[in-house]
Amino acid sequence: QVQLVESGGGLVQAGDSLRLSCAASGRTLSRYVMGWFRQAPGREREFVAAIRWSDGNTKHSDSVKGRFTISRDAAKNTVYLQMDSLRPEDTAVYYCAAELSIHSLIRTPRPWGQGTQVTVSS
Repeated sequence: QVQLVESGGGLVQAGDSLRLSCAASGRTLSRYVMGWFRQAPGREREFVAAIRWSDGNTKHSDSVKGRFTISRDAAKNTVYLQMDSLRPEDTAVYYCAAELSIHSLIRTPRPWGQGTQVTVSS
């Protein structure tokens, strides 16, 4: 099982940028798809972005496409979410996850970590 620790959240103003980090340990990541999800107060958790570790292929949700970028650093076993042009509606707790396929990543129920809080003020 892959252990994940999210960090990098904070309080920013609309239009600012933040970079979230997800440090992974416990397994070789070459077979995994890693992704970011978020949950705003009173709303369901939603998919944000994913990256296939083996070739760097990415997928972003329509709500963040063009503003957020997921990437990975193999040397550090870390996945990043670069968030630019932040909006108040991006306010949420952001979570990291890892599965063996994009389908499983999006659809498999799992226990979630603590996540990292992102708050965007207007």
